[in-house]
Amino acid sequence: MKRVSGLLSWTLSRALWLSGLFERGADRQPRIMEEKALEVYDLIRTIRDPEKPNTLEELEVVTESCVEVQEINEEDYLVIIRFTPTVPHCSLATLIGLCLRVKLQRCLPFKHKLEIYISEGTHSTEEDINKQINDKERVAAAMENPNLREIVEQCVLEPD
Repeated sequence: MKRVSGLLSWTLSRALWLSGLFERGADRQPRIMEEKALEVYDLIRTIRDPEKPNTLEELEVVTESCVEVQEINEEDYLVIIRFTPTVPHCSLATLIGLCLRVKLQRCLPFKHKLEIYISEGTHSTEEDINKQINDKERVAAAMENPNLREIVEQCVLEPD
């Protein structure tokens, strides 16, 4: 009886694995990272542009492919966002990066480390902006400014 049960269990798990309904540990990992990346993208795509009435998704500032999630350990993830400003001299690129950071810090349901960058070669001062939006002290100082905080709040506000 024990042998039949073991054979039945193996046959069932093999059938599920072949059908794609069941995946083993390492095979599941890329799919889990893709799901987390889509979860991140769903949060940031609705952020509004500070100047225009459009979302970052509509302006193609963020796309699904600009989000990458890597596992640090079982409970922590590294989230990397690479966004593309609408023009190479966009004066609001830093503000857009700040909006991305604020929205994700508030809304991501899993433990994470966040890195936000301007896509390489898409902005004239990308190195300086990358340093600013990944510096915790600068981000905190920016959010203490009531005018800046109000703009960020309007941008990250969920649409009805």
